[in-house]
Amino acid sequence: MKKRALVTGGAGFIGSHLCEYLLKKDYHVVAIDNLLTGSIANLKTCQKHVHFQFVRASITDTPVLDRFISESDIVFHLAAVVGVQLIVDKTVLTIETNIMGTESVLRSALRYGRKVLVASTSEVYGKGNKIPFAEDDDVLLGATLKSRWSYAASKMVDEFLALAYHHEYQLPVVPFRLFNTVGPRQSGQYGMVIPRFVSQALQHKPVLVHGDGTQSRCFCHVSDVVQAIYLLSEQQSAIGRVFNIGGTEEISIFKLAETIIKQTNSKSKIEYVPYDQVYGKGFEDMQRRVPDIQRIQNLTKWTPQLSLQDIIQDVSEYSLGQHQ
Repeated sequence: MKKRALVTGGAGFIGSHLCEYLLKKDYHVVAIDNLLTGSIANLKTCQKHVHFQFVRASITDTPVLDRFISESDIVFHLAAVVGVQLIVDKTVLTIETNIMGTESVLRSALRYGRKVLVASTSEVYGKGNKIPFAEDDDVLLGATLKSRWSYAASKMVDEFLALAYHHEYQLPVVPFRLFNTVGPRQSGQYGMVIPRFVSQALQHKPVLVHGDGTQSRCFCHVSDVVQAIYLLSEQQSAIGRVFNIGGTEEISIFKLAETIIKQTNSKSKIEYVPYDQVYGKGFEDMQRRVPDIQRIQNLTKWTPQLSLQDIIQDVSEYSLGQHQ
């Protein structure tokens, strides 16, 4: 008998790739998504599959969520408000969806004793300067006056809540912190940097770097990320522990822009745009974001397979297909 998986946020960028991966692993998959930032087009391949079902609903729609969790063996909880632009513009929605939605998932999972993998974020490390970031490090967030940190705080509460359900009720939970994840289907609309740069470069438009470009990031291909999530779901000893998932190849945003322009043979020039102009006055960013991935490597032997060059190539090919 097939194992049944529920993927919240299943029509999103990462969620849709996870649905495809689970179907290949012989799961019956149900995806729940309200399509706020997800797209039904992301599930085109999945919808051809006899063991896939899509449900258009919010994770705060408790009766719907409860029904599908009751019918599942495992829950992959990826639904959240994501993207810097959306977080700044829709702070109330961000906090309510991330915290109340996760609470709904955990309550129903407890009712039926279902394992839950809870997606968190590298944002929880905030302005910490101990590099690389390890799962047990202290965190340093900005002031509550700056709405940019609401996402990080809401995902920290998600982690606290999930781990509390585990410690108090023995609910099997595995929170995982995603660092910058990139690949086909990711939109630059909400601030995601590589698809935005690639789109600008392919159209020979100015590549717009926010801030001074010295801030650095590490990128991981979505195919590597969904494999990591799956491997954690298979490990009994992962329960009750937090894991980083991400690439470790660090690059400044300025160098990233240069690399994309060169790799796409673009005539684009780099232009700098102040943060305040993009996100409003007082915006703060993390200077570096590098994960320590020893914990997941020790447990699962997982390591990212695709390089930054591979990622840029894949995103470029996808973007060209979108513009044709």
